[in-house]
Amino acid sequence: MNLVDIHCHLNHQLFKDDLDEVIKRAKKAGVKAIIVSGVNPPANREVLKLAEKDSIIKVSLGIYPIDALGLSEGETGLPRQIVPIDLEEEFKFIEKNEDKIVAVGEVGMDFHWDKEHHQQQEENFRKIIRFVKKIRKPIIIHSRKAEIECIDVLEEEVPNKEIPIIMHCFSGNKKLIKRAADFGCYFSIPPIITKLQHFQTLTEIAPLTQLFTETDAPWLSPFKDKKNEPAFVIESIKKIAEIKGISQREVAEQIWKNYETVFKS
Repeated sequence: MNLVDIHCHLNHQLFKDDLDEVIKRAKKAGVKAIIVSGVNPPANREVLKLAEKDSIIKVSLGIYPIDALGLSEGETGLPRQIVPIDLEEEFKFIEKNEDKIVAVGEVGMDFHWDKEHHQQQEENFRKIIRFVKKIRKPIIIHSRKAEIECIDVLEEEVPNKEIPIIMHCFSGNKKLIKRAADFGCYFSIPPIITKLQHFQTLTEIAPLTQLFTETDAPWLSPFKDKKNEPAFVIESIKKIAEIKGISQREVAEQIWKNYETVFKS
């Protein structure tokens, strides 16, 4: 089976001592592509450098909504961003490297960590979407506690579905899942689907043709006391197959087709 992890953070400090082994385990599990996501200017430069290490690593350059405001969440294991991001400067950097990347993300809005600057988050998000439409790359969305607002903005800014939209770890309710699916959004399912009913429900509602597998590694591990890693996407495959009532191979083949359609077009 050809497997794919469309969203993870292999530049995290937790991988600094065993990254080679993590990549080996991913390949052994059948993973053929790992999209590593940046979240701010220093992280974006890190993931571009990381992609030089192995051809299995693909790059998504991101502007995390909290980092865009200069309101870093504290020590996360990723580069901190303690001043607002100059969006125009980072757009120039992304455009300069557009041939080296497969997507832009993660970007979006987050009302969990920031409860005061929602209007500024929305303005930043709209600017980012307009830029991504210009370079015509898929966009990977972070929408924690801002699911309705993100969908509202996306429907306004991408009415003709000019670019593929991937909802990363989408936590909206059933109505919002249906709304986003009907709009044509894709959803990436983490291995913690084995434990969380929400992702099982999302998988029931969304068509297989609109699903991806991701890990968000090192977070959202399906195994207690183990950091998440790309090899674990097989756990998402197993659970999706169980929910959809088809074989793991059928699930993997369709998700790989989705990957080729969205990220290799």
